[in-house]
Amino acid sequence: MAEIRFRLLGPLSVRIDGREVALGGRKPRLVLAALLLEAGSPVATDTLIDVVWPSSPPRSAVANLRTYVHSLRRLLTEDRIERVPSGYRIAVARGELDTAVFAGHVAAAREAMADDRPADVLAELARAVPHWQGPPLADLPHHHTWKPELARLGEVHLAAHELRVRARLALGEYGEVVPELRELLARHPLREELWSHLVVALDRCGRRAEAVDAYNEAVRVLRDELDAAPGPHLRALRSRLGTPPSAPRRRENSRVVCQLPLDLPDFTGRERHIADVIALARRRRSEGNPTVVVLSGPPGVGKSSLAVHIAHRLRREVDEGHLYVGLAATTSTPRRPLDVLAELLRSLGLSDSMLPPAEAERAAALRSALTGHSLCVVLDDAASAAQVRPLLPGAGTSVILVTARTRLPDLVEAHHVELDVLDHDPALRLFRGIVGEDRVAAEPEQAARIVAACGRLPLALRVAGARLAQRRHLSLAHFADRIADERRRLDELRAGDLAVRAGFELSYARLPTGAATAFRVLGMLGAVGFPGWTVAAALDAAHTSRTAAEDGKDSEDGEAMAAADVLDVLVDTHLVELVGTGATGAPRYRMHDLLRCYAADRAGAEDTARVRRVVEGYYAAATAAVERMPVRFFGVRPTPVPRSYWRPHDLGRLVADPIAWFDSEHDTAAALVELAARHAADEAAWRLATALTPFYDLRNRWEDWWRTNEVALAAARRTGDRHGEAIILRDLGQVHVYQDRYREALDLFARSAALFARLQDAQGEAVALAGRGTVHRIRGDTARALACGRRALELFSEAGDLYGEAAARIAIGTVRMDSGALDEAETWFADAHALASAIGDRHRAAHALHRQALLHQRRGSLGAARQQLDQAIAVFDDLGDDHCAGYAQQSLGELCLSSGELAHAQLLLGNSLAVHRDTGDRRSEATVSQRLGELHESLGQPHTSRAYFERALSLWRELAAQPQQTAVERKLRLANDA
Repeated sequence: MAEIRFRLLGPLSVRIDGREVALGGRKPRLVLAALLLEAGSPVATDTLIDVVWPSSPPRSAVANLRTYVHSLRRLLTEDRIERVPSGYRIAVARGELDTAVFAGHVAAAREAMADDRPADVLAELARAVPHWQGPPLADLPHHHTWKPELARLGEVHLAAHELRVRARLALGEYGEVVPELRELLARHPLREELWSHLVVALDRCGRRAEAVDAYNEAVRVLRDELDAAPGPHLRALRSRLGTPPSAPRRRENSRVVCQLPLDLPDFTGRERHIADVIALARRRRSEGNPTVVVLSGPPGVGKSSLAVHIAHRLRREVDEGHLYVGLAATTSTPRRPLDVLAELLRSLGLSDSMLPPAEAERAAALRSALTGHSLCVVLDDAASAAQVRPLLPGAGTSVILVTARTRLPDLVEAHHVELDVLDHDPALRLFRGIVGEDRVAAEPEQAARIVAACGRLPLALRVAGARLAQRRHLSLAHFADRIADERRRLDELRAGDLAVRAGFELSYARLPTGAATAFRVLGMLGAVGFPGWTVAAALDAAHTSRTAAEDGKDSEDGEAMAAADVLDVLVDTHLVELVGTGATGAPRYRMHDLLRCYAADRAGAEDTARVRRVVEGYYAAATAAVERMPVRFFGVRPTPVPRSYWRPHDLGRLVADPIAWFDSEHDTAAALVELAARHAADEAAWRLATALTPFYDLRNRWEDWWRTNEVALAAARRTGDRHGEAIILRDLGQVHVYQDRYREALDLFARSAALFARLQDAQGEAVALAGRGTVHRIRGDTARALACGRRALELFSEAGDLYGEAAARIAIGTVRMDSGALDEAETWFADAHALASAIGDRHRAAHALHRQALLHQRRGSLGAARQQLDQAIAVFDDLGDDHCAGYAQQSLGELCLSSGELAHAQLLLGNSLAVHRDTGDRRSEATVSQRLGELHESLGQPHTSRAYFERALSLWRELAAQPQQTAVERKLRLANDA
């Protein structure tokens, strides 16, 4: 039975066997949320309809609700949701629902507090904390029937905070608890008990002036808000205080982003460095200045571990966010500040569409974001001061921790800390923690010999300790004798850069042939995570065949077994690290940067050929995933995988959930496109890029799409593959359409269509012509748009592409509708819907419904229009296509606006505006902003209306859309005259 976890605390989510499942659009998520809030009890159908459609449910509401429940049943893989006479009920077992688990820990903590066991209180609450990921159902609108349960959860959460405060006070942590109390009071200023705790904490840590000030603040708040005086307990506390002058209160911020890796549970030593850095950060923060610290030292000395440890130690003080970014100095291509700035700005909430294009502009945006905020940022593995400097704040109180293999003396604004090896005692403690207390106690002298032979270098200690921990029956004396031999010892224990290289040399030399091969190839993949099957791709055919023959397995099963064995060897020797599971639930691995650099340096020409096999495997998997995607990509689909290409074992299982596979692997796959192009594997490079495009289209990842396709275009041209070039030109044209770059898009589509025509690829030419037709229609050139659409339809028919035919019919109908030929448009749309339905293309059928709804709206048949829009949105929601659902919601919102249903219109238009901003669709954002301006004008809200009109005008000017610009300018003039 699958392990399932339901999460209501924070955004709604469901994890099955550790993998988060995609729940679809907002409506099915609302249904699931309503059921989970009443887990085990029936929820009436009428209630669910009101939750999903709070204003005016469509006539098809019951049928749509049934569709959502059906899709949820499929996702949950078990018969969790049952139909009952009055509605639906979801079954949830003990430990599966985070709200119940959280409440259970809080109840246990309350019992411990009653028994005067404060340490147990904190332990229970620590177990509860991971379950609270934010306000319940933070990503969904709250229905009025949810209020009692949501209020109860809020009380449980507050009770957990209050219990934690009481426990910490009982343990004497007076000064440490003050920031937490101030944050709680900022959110709950009427909780008199919290004021009492704050007064006590301040008084007992010697801050009596602030204690008096806190009491006075409590008096004021209670009087102003409740017209009440403090209770007897708080008054009694005041009577024990003097009346010194008040001290200022600290400003709080409740939003926290934490990307820090897990702190090492056995972190040892570095106490002086930790204390110095924390003291420096506190002093600089008290002065209102940022802190920049550079931790430098030889490879393997523990720079990254120390930076992460310090960052975790600072979490209570630097409480507005904790970011972690690898700068990849140990790769052949250290990360550009431009790309790192984009990652940091995304982490701080900026969408791709809002990213400035230039490095200087992004650096300025980051400085602006950090000013006035207090974050801790770890910049790991820096290459140079030039790489780091654009990433530093100019003001504020943030703490920046930089790690580097070498000193960065030209980073004059930083405090520099040079790390050396551990002292003997902490080195021995580290070794003992890995190998085990009993074994070290039984052979203390031999343990000391091993520590000395390792030179007290943390990385060497961990490698040696791990080998012993995996060999429980190997004596320490025997191992100490082995590493005493200089021919077998880690030569890297000498000082300087060669020290680390020598240490890796010993581990590498002891690897079996297959493991050594895999080690070198994995090192060439770059700073990426990877799945276990990449090892099978890395292994040479002779090694695989021998293993298969010896095991008596067929070659494919033998290859998978050999890969698993080799991977076990690499993990056991700590040359490869298991870092968790991806979205598919499969394990993911990563190599330490220094090990990866060493492995890549050992690689030869034969290993470059093996890297190509990895790229081929990714292409095979991506192609299989595209075939299984719920939304058919309107483009030239990936070409068939050549028979000579390597394929992962059990490919069908690997991509059973295609979206989850892409979510896990697209970053690695994109990096491999560039890697393959650098290593002259151009055919595999361009093919892989084309297989990623359908995912980028579904997920609106325009920047990734453009970057990989630019690399792929050059690769295809180097191979002389004109068909590949045509595919990529078409794909680049489409991403330019999404970015409102119509002139460039037309050129790309034209070049693509010409190449497809010369190659006699009718389907490819048709797709490119359809793209040209879209651009012409957007620009108002209906004649050319119609010509492109008709020619595309002819070519799709010639190629036997029924999916393309349906799309072309919709495109032609849209042009005719825009021209006022409504009857003709109706025929085109009806034919498209019938064809799409006949071939099972739900996505294209929903597009036809959307267009039919617009046609009904133009004719004044608002009821029919609403019904078809509801049906289209339901399909888009079910397919997880938020982009198209956003467009359909926009149409429904415009319909509601025109019919005077302003509340429903505001909700729908607001939802669609968020989608358009996220995807960077400026034209649609401008249209919706204009509609929202009209809506707020009708509501008598001139300031809000003007803001939306001004945003629309700005966008129309950017797009050089003169008619729309003129219309909005007229609106603003009328508003100003009013």
